[in-house]
Amino acid sequence: MKLVVGLGNIGKEYEGTRHNVGFMAIDAIAHANNVTIETEKFGGKYTILHKFDEKILLLKPQRFINLSGEVLKKFIDFYDIALDDIWVIGDDLDLPVGTFRLRYQGGSGGHNGLKNIELHLKSQQYKRMKIGISNNKNLDTKDYVLGKFSQEEKKEIDHIIQIVPQIFDDFLTKSYDNVMNQYNKK
Repeated sequence: MKLVVGLGNIGKEYEGTRHNVGFMAIDAIAHANNVTIETEKFGGKYTILHKFDEKILLLKPQRFINLSGEVLKKFIDFYDIALDDIWVIGDDLDLPVGTFRLRYQGGSGGHNGLKNIELHLKSQQYKRMKIGISNNKNLDTKDYVLGKFSQEEKKEIDHIIQIVPQIFDDFLTKSYDNVMNQYNKK
């Protein structure tokens, strides 16, 4: 079984914010596969789908983003999911809007959701997709990540979100090295 997790904050007030691009990505995967993410357990909303002879759990933690690791750990333990079968999608302040990077592992980069995941998994060795949201040094980081995208930024984010379902399919059918080589362009 594979676990694909989108990071974000719950609540209407956070919809469409920079910190919720992970939720947007998971919603795009669900939509492309004609499933909804409505079942609730262990502090998360999820669905299980079958594709390419794989069983995949799509998860949106329903605690604030800085508690995402607690939710992930419960699903990992219950379904006995290997670290190598986890793919986490979230925002990254250090990447420009309109860009993304796929990685095997790495540090949190100051992202509190990833810090909490690393704390609960006791590892940085899980696959991830970091979607760029840029940074505005003139604003407090919390205010910036909880802010909405400009119209121009939204177009760029929407473009990335549209290709996430294809990256998901490739994640299921190709080696992660091949997926990174295909999508991580300079």
